[in-house]
Amino acid sequence: MNIIVCVKQVPDTEKIEINPTTNTLKREGVASILNPYDGYALEAAAKMKDENSNTKIFVISMGPPQAEAMLRDCLAMAADQAFLVTDRLFGGSDTYATSYILSKAIQQIQLDEGIVFDAIFCGKQAIDGDTAQVGPELAEQMNYPQITSCLEVIEKNEELQVLQEQMDCRKRMGVSSPCVLTFTKPDKDPRYPTFKRKLEARKAKVRHISIEDIEGIDRQKIGVKGSPTKVRRCYAISKSKKTQIIECNQLEEMADRIYSIVKSASKGESKDG
Repeated sequence: MNIIVCVKQVPDTEKIEINPTTNTLKREGVASILNPYDGYALEAAAKMKDENSNTKIFVISMGPPQAEAMLRDCLAMAADQAFLVTDRLFGGSDTYATSYILSKAIQQIQLDEGIVFDAIFCGKQAIDGDTAQVGPELAEQMNYPQITSCLEVIEKNEELQVLQEQMDCRKRMGVSSPCVLTFTKPDKDPRYPTFKRKLEARKAKVRHISIEDIEGIDRQKIGVKGSPTKVRRCYAISKSKKTQIIECNQLEEMADRIYSIVKSASKGESKDG
């Protein structure tokens, strides 16, 4: 089985700040990491490889040249080959344009490598945007069936059987290949790379793919020009704390007063929104 995992380099959100003047993220001096949800997708692929040594794992990312370091981390963890889709003309792409570019790049890799990907794994969402749109949009671009919010996956009876997280339960279901699966946080964290794999990843070749390498790509569907959505504003949510002491002897009276306070506060937030 051939699996390609879509990964993204994101800023470490624990240290993210908003520029109050421009209302944009402050990226200067902020460390970049592998998007955690993409790490869960890569771990799911690695577990499939544990069960079947013939499984090949490929990783692909769209981003600046600096994202190569993150791809090497993926190689150290479990991946066999890595591809970086990078070109200035791709800059400013929204989720729709990004999914289009990735779909064309994946199709090109299949042609160049002479392989067919049985599954495309993605993280449920990226922590720097939280849109959760690229995976489903990629499935539509490829015309593949999709299952979102997966916790685990196994190959059984010539199909992929997944455990999907839902609002109030977990559901087991199957899907035929090729398909797109997006992953959410499972019960266990992803594995740590071995020292040997770290050394091998440092020497491994990461193939860069530019717009000139992708046959038949429509330049009207990429970058800012090909992005139907625009971010109007990015801002930090103001947080305030207010402490109120309630003194009474009866539990029912206390419950009524708490209810009234919460209800009043909720009405205030509704007016502000």
